[in-house]
Amino acid sequence: MLELSLLQKIAIGIVPILLAVTVHEAAHGYVANALGDPTAKRAGRLTLNPIRHIDWLGTLVVPLLMYLFTQFVFGWAKPVPINPSRLREPRRGMFLVAAAGPGVNVLMAIGWALLTVVALKGLDGGMPFAEPLALMGQVGIFINLILAVFNLLPILPLDGGRMLASVLPPAWGERMSRLEPWGLPIVVVLLVSGVLSSILLPIMGTLIGWFNTLIHALL
Repeated sequence: MLELSLLQKIAIGIVPILLAVTVHEAAHGYVANALGDPTAKRAGRLTLNPIRHIDWLGTLVVPLLMYLFTQFVFGWAKPVPINPSRLREPRRGMFLVAAAGPGVNVLMAIGWALLTVVALKGLDGGMPFAEPLALMGQVGIFINLILAVFNLLPILPLDGGRMLASVLPPAWGERMSRLEPWGLPIVVVLLVSGVLSSILLPIMGTLIGWFNTLIHALL
């Protein structure tokens, strides 16, 4: 495949990034609504319109720059508003709401892998846009997997932190919740210090290897 220019990389990467964060956030809202909390629905967040979910800096600029120049992708979207007290079973409900985001990212990674298979098969058959689609599929796999793995870190306000707080004994979960204001500063320190990369990159390497094996098996 040809070496891509900066603009070509952006054009290929922007769709997978937008879909990854948009569907991730919408999934939280859909599950919360299904479990009794209509807060996200009333806020207009049960939509796949990316404009309702994206934070221009955190969703586009930061992830694209990191994708282009580093081996790690970090970003954020507007959090979907959730009111745990409205869930029919608050603790179980919050676990499922939090798990919905990473879960749907894994499903999307599988979908991008299948698109990659179709595109790679189409390269030999002269399928139009086969090469860009194959590249987009690879980006889609990577972006969705890194979002899933990153969000499963057991740090509030990340999804993994909410899942952990939901399964801990109530008193411990309450103590953990008090640490939430320190969560993002902790993540930034871990990122800048390189600790986060040392944790996530081996996991990502394993997952990417599994997906490459799946793609080759289907070709």
